[in-house]
Amino acid sequence: MIQEEYPLAANANYEVRTYSDGYPLYELKDLGTNSSFVICPERGGIVISCRLRGQELFYLDRDTFLNPQANIRGGNPVLFPICGQLVNGQYEWNGRTYRMNNHGVARTSPWEVLNTDTDDSASITLALQSNEETLAAFPFKFELRFTYRLKDGALSIEQQYINKSQEDMPMVAGFHPYFATESKNLNYRTDATRLLDYNDKSEKAFDGYLQLEGMAESAALLDAKKPEIVFPLSQDRNIRLSYSEQFRYVVLWTVEDKPFVCVEPWTALNEALNDKKGLLMVAPGETLNLELNFALEG
Repeated sequence: MIQEEYPLAANANYEVRTYSDGYPLYELKDLGTNSSFVICPERGGIVISCRLRGQELFYLDRDTFLNPQANIRGGNPVLFPICGQLVNGQYEWNGRTYRMNNHGVARTSPWEVLNTDTDDSASITLALQSNEETLAAFPFKFELRFTYRLKDGALSIEQQYINKSQEDMPMVAGFHPYFATESKNLNYRTDATRLLDYNDKSEKAFDGYLQLEGMAESAALLDAKKPEIVFPLSQDRNIRLSYSEQFRYVVLWTVEDKPFVCVEPWTALNEALNDKKGLLMVAPGETLNLELNFALEG
């Protein structure tokens, strides 16, 4: 049941309000372009709705969102400090073995709202601090600060990964957006020419088209140089994802009989904490800044 809403800030172009629907939610609007997004800090800082220029981008399984024990199937989950899975759910670091669930600790942790703003955009900044639970799985003190900014009909996620430990912090960053596409078999505009098919664990040529229908596992685009990918959301509209160059891979995935395709920018692939391939290393006291942008064209 949706409970009473409370406007937080507004001007002629931008608006922020909060309301409750299972959890406290924040809705931010760009009134001039009929754009908005809804974010739930308590459920991993997840954006559960993103409507750009009047069209919803995301799929959401509402039951998984409302169930605190379930992994949310939909929206745009935050992946940190790993993307994907670890063999047997564990990895070794500095001679010790740690256990970590798929996609890391950020998506299952409650985030704190630091501020909202409507001056020249509709924005909200969330933070996640390491705690006893995260340290048990990932033995590094950190702070994540993400600013979600809606402006001119586009959504950006400005990310800060802050190492508060006394040693270099290994990490992988990524996102897992579920796009409510009309087809699972899409043409992608990207300069990638190779993919890793996790169904048979083989590397294959990629010409821009991928038939996800019937694939149980995902596929990862391997060799793109240009940090963006474009693909159809509907018959006459395309999504353009652009991102920092550190997001070297895009993982494509779906589930049979569910109306979505996941197009996921990752900085490294499965097993990075075990095989040490592609890890980003953040020095003590330093901050890594990354960005991801969503735009709708057509």
